[in-house]
Amino acid sequence: MKNLIPIILFLTPFSVFSQKLEFAPPKYESIETEIKNQKSKFYYPILLDKLITNDSTLTVEDYYYLYYGFVFQKEYKPYARNTVEEKLTKYFQKPEIDSKDYDIIIQIISESINLLPFDLRQLNMLAYVYHLKGDEIMAKKISTRFHRILETILASGDGEKCETGFHVIYIQDEYVILNFFQMRPISQSLIGNCDYQSFEKGKYKKEGMYFNIQKMFESGIR
Repeated sequence: MKNLIPIILFLTPFSVFSQKLEFAPPKYESIETEIKNQKSKFYYPILLDKLITNDSTLTVEDYYYLYYGFVFQKEYKPYARNTVEEKLTKYFQKPEIDSKDYDIIIQIISESINLLPFDLRQLNMLAYVYHLKGDEIMAKKISTRFHRILETILASGDGEKCETGFHVIYIQDEYVILNFFQMRPISQSLIGNCDYQSFEKGKYKKEGMYFNIQKMFESGIR
């Protein structure tokens, strides 16, 4: 299966990324307080239900609490292996996805996303298959969800140094970000609480990119 289907930029307006975003690291203590408060508009069970149903009323702020608030849920297992890609291999090994397989692929990925709602790779694939199927309404809904999560990560830092690294809750999110910027790393190393993805010298304006994986360490699973 291909490492990552090209990110479907054409399905969602992307003017937000044409400007340099102001960034700020997530405030995990206040996030935890808000999402556990049943009187808060960011109470997690309600927000998560809206996410799973692709509620169009979810705001940028809602996605901030959703993505970073997921680390406080019992379902958060950053190093757990997702076997869904093994099920999809036979469908994506072909030069082109067979139209007769669209529905089964959608079913497999949808079941996976219900358990792992922030799996960017699977969200990207799901929107892509909906697009191939001709269901542009669902393609746009899933694409919007994908891009709002991506926007949340990009607003958490600038990747220039560990102190301002992009905060991610899964290692695979690093590669989605790199793919978005069309950058290919040649090596990865651990620096403090960050993964540092280095690039071939002189190939890009940056020599590398930092990703803060603090919450993955704190999960105590590694």
